[in-house]
Amino acid sequence: MSALPTKLLPGRHEPLGATPRDGGINFAVFSEGATRIELCIFDASGQRELRRYELPGHDDAVFHGFLPGLGAGLVYGLRAHGPYAPEHGHRFNAHKLLLDPYAREIVGHFNWGPEQHGYELGHPDGPRSFDTRDNALQALKARVAPGLEPASSPRLNAPRHATSDLVLYEVHVKGFSKQLPGVPAELQGTYAGLAHPAALAHFKALGVTTLSLLPVHFHIDEPHLADLGKPNYWGYNSLGFFSPDPGLAQARHRDDPTAVREEFRAMVRGLHAAGLEVVLDVVYNHTPEGNEFGPTLSLRGLDNRSYYRLVADDKSRYENVSACGNTVNCAHPRVAQLVLDSLRYWVGEMGVDGFRFDLAPVLGRTHHGFDPQAAFFTALRQDPLLAGVHLISEPWDAGHEGYQVGRFPGRFLDWNDKFRDAVRGYWLRSDKPSVGRGELARRFMASSDLFHHGSRRPSASVNFVSVHDGYVLADVVSFSTKHNYANGENNRDGRDGELCANFGFEGPSDDATIRATRLRVRRAMLATLLLAQGTPMLCAGDEIGNSQGGNNNAYCQDNATTWLSWAEAEADTQAFVAQLLALRRQEPLLRHDAWFASTGDSAARLRWFTPAGQEMQQQDWFDASSHAFAAQMFEAGASQPRLMVVFNPEPQELAFKLSGGAWRLALDSSAVLQPSDHQIFNAGQTMTIPGRSLLLLRHD
Repeated sequence: MSALPTKLLPGRHEPLGATPRDGGINFAVFSEGATRIELCIFDASGQRELRRYELPGHDDAVFHGFLPGLGAGLVYGLRAHGPYAPEHGHRFNAHKLLLDPYAREIVGHFNWGPEQHGYELGHPDGPRSFDTRDNALQALKARVAPGLEPASSPRLNAPRHATSDLVLYEVHVKGFSKQLPGVPAELQGTYAGLAHPAALAHFKALGVTTLSLLPVHFHIDEPHLADLGKPNYWGYNSLGFFSPDPGLAQARHRDDPTAVREEFRAMVRGLHAAGLEVVLDVVYNHTPEGNEFGPTLSLRGLDNRSYYRLVADDKSRYENVSACGNTVNCAHPRVAQLVLDSLRYWVGEMGVDGFRFDLAPVLGRTHHGFDPQAAFFTALRQDPLLAGVHLISEPWDAGHEGYQVGRFPGRFLDWNDKFRDAVRGYWLRSDKPSVGRGELARRFMASSDLFHHGSRRPSASVNFVSVHDGYVLADVVSFSTKHNYANGENNRDGRDGELCANFGFEGPSDDATIRATRLRVRRAMLATLLLAQGTPMLCAGDEIGNSQGGNNNAYCQDNATTWLSWAEAEADTQAFVAQLLALRRQEPLLRHDAWFASTGDSAARLRWFTPAGQEMQQQDWFDASSHAFAAQMFEAGASQPRLMVVFNPEPQELAFKLSGGAWRLALDSSAVLQPSDHQIFNAGQTMTIPGRSLLLLRHD
């Protein structure tokens, strides 16, 4: 390392973070409440502090300075001086070394020592007390990252799939390839493993277009998990919004954040070369600093009042609409800037193609509650770099009026849990369905009650039957209650009352009848998902019958519970999913991104029929004694229907009178009937529909 200068030179207040330039490094840190901020320089190991500098520049609430003669590889932390007055929302404590929220590279290994807290643990005054211990040895630190060559950007070979063509595949980087045959041992469970030819072959054979990765931002484990010796496997506890998590990189890269970053970029390039998009699940709604009893690691120590939403009549406490202790205050312009800068970095430098926002209503919360026209959403949609990427919301949080499905603005796509519940309710309880024909039809046709307003299209409904949070599909039909004891919380965690059914036996069964029923119901739900209007999202592993042993909250299971079990993969189910997605590609009406009309011939039309072959009337939708029905889809201007989808959730087969011309079978989810070019089903003919099955017929 070059000799350190005695003082910093005046710097620039933008961009924020550490920026190598002009033969040195510019540092810029936002804080409205700090009186001064110190830059602390460490040796390469991060264990010995070499020098402290006060950032000399201060304008527009940004402290800044220029360090000449040094560049990439410099390890540093921050100390913020200011009032420690929790009752007023201020928690400055210069004894605590803070991580730069703009850190591109993070070094060190975090531990939950008491010195990580700004207050004295065990003190009678609790979090209103003040801790004077220095945490520098144990603190995570930033390392100045080298600039990235524009010629190597993964954006250069990025595919762009039209929204109407999207097929999302929600996947955990580690869980997918940890046991995948063909992937070398050193690459299993890594960024590189996800882009290995064996993984690419699976994605391409299925026909998915876009991988939705569970969180990859640098995160730390919650203290209760550390006490239990368990990890936050899902990663929903982000601390570094600009840094890929080293735990998902190859072992030889994990202590070198530059190598981790390059491995991530190489993964994106490899996926792009195979025609696959990459969407990141991002967690900007809370941080690991938790509530007032949590540690002081970064944002809390830099400007607690700006970065977090505080209780109006008690600024020592935190609003907790994230259910994780604190809530990031995206209504503040500089906090919104942090999030937007992070998003731009992951697109422009790391090459990704979009984002799924965890607990997304938090991003649009103002002083008056959720606002779909909040400033953050306006800035996001107008940003020239972010304007072309996919934006997906998890449209609920834990606060008042937190359920906002269908209310996100513009081109957002919203996770639609009503689709999940309708599909499960319809197919699981066919002897006495909790969901009738009307509700299933509404969800199958992209939930117009939620999305048919403004300029939103059917693709705005992200449909799913299972995701990481909850039962995987194989467990939906194998368990009648959750089995989460391995999480260490005495089965209290996870969602109670989640729709599921074991069909006569709890867990794996050797009974051939039970196994056949479970498989048939799974295939019917997969067919409903992948042939429905809207944007389908498949949970990784559902296509091979993967189970998590009935654990519906496996967030802390980094083991065979959550690693896909390729040794037990159901090849027939995988082929069935590929067949469904091939049909979706072949038939434009199955991904028609405009709302169907009920009359006229200037637009694609839709008609519904009873098993008697009669067009559905209002009273038929409310007939609780009959559950089977069919949908016929017409192309614009056509007098004859192009497709017919028939639903029969009953355990027994059903006679169904056909109408609309001559039909050929394209798919029977039960596999009882096999498509044949030689068999035609004519109008007026009665067709036997197998029990618990979905049929797709095409007009001859």
